[in-house]
Amino acid sequence: MQPRMNYFGVAPKALQPMLEMEKACRASGLDHSLYELVKIRASQINGCAFCIHMHTNEARAHGETDDRMHLLAAWPESPLFSPRERAALAWTEALTLVSQTHAPDDVYDELGRHFTEEEIVKLTMMIVTINGWNRLSVGFRSIHPVETASDAA
Repeated sequence: MQPRMNYFGVAPKALQPMLEMEKACRASGLDHSLYELVKIRASQINGCAFCIHMHTNEARAHGETDDRMHLLAAWPESPLFSPRERAALAWTEALTLVSQTHAPDDVYDELGRHFTEEEIVKLTMMIVTINGWNRLSVGFRSIHPVETASDAA
């Protein structure tokens, strides 16, 4: 796979609103671990290797465990995720696959049991933002850093 273009280099002003959204999401006050889990899960669904690579490394650097990241794709079957995280991950999946799910009421209702309305808006903005980044990275074929055997030695 070859990158199609360096979209940051081509249109930095067009990307400024996305960078501002990302900055606001990071400063939202929601738990950083949850932030990274949401980013990883949406990126898994969207098949964005660049973002999966980035967010798993960032999550690990902030103390997230490999077990939880490995099991994230099967979170409903794992006891490693709290009820609050489960609600957020279900909402992430519902919105990432919105054309299929139409954001079901039961998923939204469960979200309300674990998050305030303000937190729901902040979480939703995180999901909107990562889905935007995924579309940019997949669409322009962004390549994640690749470590070769000689690099690791």
